[in-house]
Amino acid sequence: MSPDASTQNSTLAGHLLDQYAGRIARSRRPYLLGLSGLQGSGKSTLAREMKAQAEARGWPTEVLSLDDFYYSRSERDVLAHQVHPLLRTRGVPGTHEIELLMSVLAALPQASDKLPVSYPRFDKGRDTRMPPSKWPRVIRPPRLVILEGWALGVRPQTLAALEEPVNALERGEDADGTWRHWVNKQLRGYQPLWRKLDALIVLQAPNWEVVRRWRSEQEVELLARHAPLAMDAVTMARFLAHFERLSRHALATLPELADTVVEYDDDRHVVALNHS
Repeated sequence: MSPDASTQNSTLAGHLLDQYAGRIARSRRPYLLGLSGLQGSGKSTLAREMKAQAEARGWPTEVLSLDDFYYSRSERDVLAHQVHPLLRTRGVPGTHEIELLMSVLAALPQASDKLPVSYPRFDKGRDTRMPPSKWPRVIRPPRLVILEGWALGVRPQTLAALEEPVNALERGEDADGTWRHWVNKQLRGYQPLWRKLDALIVLQAPNWEVVRRWRSEQEVELLARHAPLAMDAVTMARFLAHFERLSRHALATLPELADTVVEYDDDRHVVALNHS
């Protein structure tokens, strides 16, 4: 991260914590703050900075990533066989173990040495979960829980919106709409989780084309480091096509649902900050 980006992140994290400090202080249980942003928007980096600053304020904080709750590769292979081949690729609603995430959130207020709470870590390089022996363990109730994820807060699309494919992947591999209808139906099962959020912060990108560029830039860095399973441009384009439908839907609908919207320009500079 460049010095300018690091300074911006630090300033933004402090402002967001100031905005919600009173609510966090008054909450009798861990305050659950949702941080929603599309691929490459920097939500994981911002969440880490917010955790560091929150703990400096004396607030025990946990960061949970929706990405860590993906089903294992073998479980997604079963979905691919039983429902649709496109479900072999992680990412869309229906490829997360939401029940496990809900149980972790329910257990955190009672976390202690005698009742530690573990939650999974997903190894994107190997495209599967790390063994449970490597999962983080929480032994104290947090004051703040930051839940970050790319689809956080998104509501299902209308059936009419599902009729037309949005890209070549859908036209060629989901011509009858089985996959996108199934994914949309699974998204209904995420709504109880969204309702648990005490507040939702949305990192708003300018448009889908910029999101695609941001995410591709991340992969170029991984390729340069020879990271396992780093994707070339063709593989990355196919991967992102799985996300395009709901990403466009999120860009159009999430700002109205958010408590705070952080607007970015094409180069990830914050250009506006709006609280509802």
